[in-house]
Amino acid sequence: MPQTLKHDSEFLHAALIGLQHKLGAIKERIAELRSQIGGQPAASQTATAAPASGAKKRSMSASARKRIALAQKKRWAAFKAGKTKPAAAKAAASKPAKRKLSAEGRARIIAATKKRWAAFRKAQQAPKAAARKAAKPAAKKAVKSVARKAPAAAVPAASAAAAPAGE
Repeated sequence: MPQTLKHDSEFLHAALIGLQHKLGAIKERIAELRSQIGGQPAASQTATAAPASGAKKRSMSASARKRIALAQKKRWAAFKAGKTKPAAAKAAASKPAKRKLSAEGRARIIAATKKRWAAFRKAQQAPKAAARKAAKPAAKKAVKSVARKAPAAAVPAASAAAAPAGE
């Protein structure tokens, strides 16, 4: 095992060296192309970029920041005020005044509703009642037809057979 780790690290080290060599060749080629285009070579660009990042940032005084903040607040207040006034006026104009229902009108509505519900319930009960009325005669006919079909002698014989068993 230790030999494979040693071989692996040597292999990775060699790969790193090869990639660094390729990177150097690519950077040189980029520098040549930039010089042909008319731009600065890559080496001089990195040299000028370093001092720019270390340059002192421009600062603003506290009074200047306060003036800018107040001006921005004033602009936003004007914007919001102009936006809300037409919207509030439009909403007030489009909404009619609320109407109030009188006690007499409410009573008429309640009476009409009760009348409609009574008619609805009556209509619902009518088919059920008709079905019951139709079912009663049919049941009576069925009982009569069964009684007619049964022999008269069978009924007394059955009662006679039941009497000795009970005695």
